[in-house]
Amino acid sequence: MKGSARAVPVLMYHHISSSPGMITVTPEHFAAQMAYLASTGHRTLGSRQLSAFLAGEPVPAKSVVLTFDDGYLDNWVHAHPVLQRHGFTALCFLVSTWPCEGEVRPNASSASSPTELPRLLNHHEGELAIDKGRADEAILRWSEIDAMRAAGTFEFHSHTHTHIRWDQVTRSRDEKRARLRDDLIAARQMLDKQLGEVSDHLCWPQGYYDDDYREIALDAGFRHFYTCHTGSNESDETRAGNAGRSINRLEVRDRPASWLASRLWVHTRPAISRAYLRIKR
Repeated sequence: MKGSARAVPVLMYHHISSSPGMITVTPEHFAAQMAYLASTGHRTLGSRQLSAFLAGEPVPAKSVVLTFDDGYLDNWVHAHPVLQRHGFTALCFLVSTWPCEGEVRPNASSASSPTELPRLLNHHEGELAIDKGRADEAILRWSEIDAMRAAGTFEFHSHTHTHIRWDQVTRSRDEKRARLRDDLIAARQMLDKQLGEVSDHLCWPQGYYDDDYREIALDAGFRHFYTCHTGSNESDETRAGNAGRSINRLEVRDRPASWLASRLWVHTRPAISRAYLRIKR
């Protein structure tokens, strides 16, 4: 393919919100970042296209993958309308016990005024709400997930069933492995029930994994593992699909589009990306 990508950056977002807090990008900066991608001819890849690239198939130059962790309500309120405007697709990793039932809430494109928008919790407030059994205040509803899928703005994949770090709360390796296995099986069952399908893409909670995590996840049917390791991703047609593939991501900051442009310039050039990361470390 003429003008094919040498590497594909996978961008990591969490919150798109005007409620300040950690791992949050403002709606204004997010809109500017997406407008930059659109104006410069970038193309967003879905999970199948990314999988094909990693296995050695070419994709166009200026290909990127957008990912969102946890499935926050603000992804529907602010990210979805922007992605829809540009015809972009993103991957959202759901913690499958968190979404609730209920009607679709207003978002930035459907509300007639800002006062109609639901209150968006910051990251800390959202964690507290989830811990107290009020996930609906912070997390997408299944009806909103259905609407995002129907619009083509988001795909939904697994971020486990509970978001629990089993290595931190169990007393033995055997218990850790058993609880993790049950968690991943429950996640697949829930997504299959709610979405009618479940993929082999999994995002590790807090980016943590070890050899046990990988082995159990492979046994559960997952093959693509999204990490918090910084870097880009190159294709490798010699890699066996059953071995799984760890995917590096770039955490997007609450910065102007020029910041994102500089990171993409670095991480679409494999040699420069590797040298840059060596210097940073």
